[in-house]
Amino acid sequence: MVQRNAREQGFYYELNAPGFENITTMVVHHTTHGGQITVQPDGLSYTYTYGPKGLAGLAHNRYALLCAVFASIGGLSFGYDQGVIANVLVMKDFITRWPITPIEEGFMTAILELGALIGALCAGIFADSYSRRFSIFISCIIFCIGSTFQCGAQSLLQLFIGRAIGGVGVGALSTLSPLYMAEISPPEVRGSLMALEQLAIVSGVVLGFWLGYFTRHIPGSVSWRIPLGIQIIPAVILILGCAFLPASPRLLVLQGKYDEAITSLARLRLRTIDEARNDPLIQIEFLEMRVESTMIHRTFGTAESPKSKFSFADEWNSWKRLLERNNRDRTMVGVLMAFFQQWSGINALLYYGPILVKNIGLSGGKVTLLVSGGIGIVQFFAVLPVIAYIDRWGRRPLLRGGSIVMTLSHFSIFLLITLFASNWASHPTAAWISVGFVYLFTAAYGMSFGPVAWVLPSEVFSLSMRSKGVALSTASVWVNNFLIGLITPVILEWSAAGTFLLFTTSSFLAYVWVTYTVPETANMSLEEIDQDGMFRSSVGREEVIMKAQIEEDLGLRELISLQLATESPGNLQH
Repeated sequence: MVQRNAREQGFYYELNAPGFENITTMVVHHTTHGGQITVQPDGLSYTYTYGPKGLAGLAHNRYALLCAVFASIGGLSFGYDQGVIANVLVMKDFITRWPITPIEEGFMTAILELGALIGALCAGIFADSYSRRFSIFISCIIFCIGSTFQCGAQSLLQLFIGRAIGGVGVGALSTLSPLYMAEISPPEVRGSLMALEQLAIVSGVVLGFWLGYFTRHIPGSVSWRIPLGIQIIPAVILILGCAFLPASPRLLVLQGKYDEAITSLARLRLRTIDEARNDPLIQIEFLEMRVESTMIHRTFGTAESPKSKFSFADEWNSWKRLLERNNRDRTMVGVLMAFFQQWSGINALLYYGPILVKNIGLSGGKVTLLVSGGIGIVQFFAVLPVIAYIDRWGRRPLLRGGSIVMTLSHFSIFLLITLFASNWASHPTAAWISVGFVYLFTAAYGMSFGPVAWVLPSEVFSLSMRSKGVALSTASVWVNNFLIGLITPVILEWSAAGTFLLFTTSSFLAYVWVTYTVPETANMSLEEIDQDGMFRSSVGREEVIMKAQIEEDLGLRELISLQLATESPGNLQH
């Protein structure tokens, strides 16, 4: 039997095959370019890596890192809109030109999320039918069209249309960017590269807010047209870069284009074609892609050929499987992860930061904008340690600790508003303490639900359902983002204290949900999660049997056995 496991972001196997049963010492096979294959002392497991893990691994895999950073511009666009809209909604010319009601204000913010929901679901379909790069290219074109409408809007209707169109592009990129990043990443740094998506989003938040802050006093509509127009620039950069990004080797394998897949993989791993054909690491990773592709085709009954066509019936059946008994628990984890991420209140602070700060006792446009702008900066620095240590600390401790701190922060603000809202002028210290709790909440979110919500869905779904499960989880992000943007102004007008009490309740329920429902997936495979009883379904155990047979048929075991057979005594370590 062969069992795959993502232990320490490497590949782990359990082997009961001829040639392995008598191994009693650790066997380390060093490859060119700093990689290695290691057979553990029990003779039953092995790992392989292209180089070091963590930050050193990112530097070692500099080309894959560069491609991932470039692809993360999609996340930057998402974050930029979150940051810029908070300033636009309080700019003097904007308010004078279009005096809007709270419900219109909420709809203006939320319409982008509605478009993003459509974009996220469509991206999950067309990315397989065409390619990741082409889908990213089209998404950027759509985003640029929407941004142009927003920048040149002469009426509220045009602004609404622009935000809806731009939302389609943003939603598609929010699915495509992390998908592409995951598929080009070396196994030992995949977790760190995935966390870069959240860093890109937060960077966009900071950039969008402060650009709007520095243009707010420019006379006329230029004050808000400039920040709305600048968001076109990163999209254009990504459009031009799509011509140079390497194709996803996984998609090429899925389409049966094996020679092209090897070429792309060699480029990503800084090998020549000749080196790739003789590099055991490249061959192992390539066979892993073929195993995964074969499992998907056998699960859904599709053809293993580049001529496979899109079928609505096949798509509908694959989406329905997410709600079947074997996948229901996993689907709920992915969907509710996104739900609690949004209802923690982070986007209410980002979208309506200046308005919220006024409700906790600070007056003056400059003060409120500076305080709310600090929210993005705090979140930016909070994400940084998670990139390096998320696998060491684990998912559940980050989520549980974060939800506790978020609950206490929101509840403290609720109490302060209740006690002092009638006379903030006489209690300036209480107002600044409230701001401190806002920053504390932001830091807790940045180290927990912010990054983990992008990582966890890719880990809880079984292999054959992972792409659809992640797409549905992303759609949940946008649905709840839409609702937050729509109702926050209305709730704030009704009761500022009630707004924070709502977020208090949501954060507390998130703690309960994580404690009793969410499994710890750090350094564990799907098969191990099933064996430990974390989910009621047995889909993982069913797939591992199929996977073992496919690995044997494709020659993966034989390749590993050959590596061991060529080892010298110098590579045996006790």
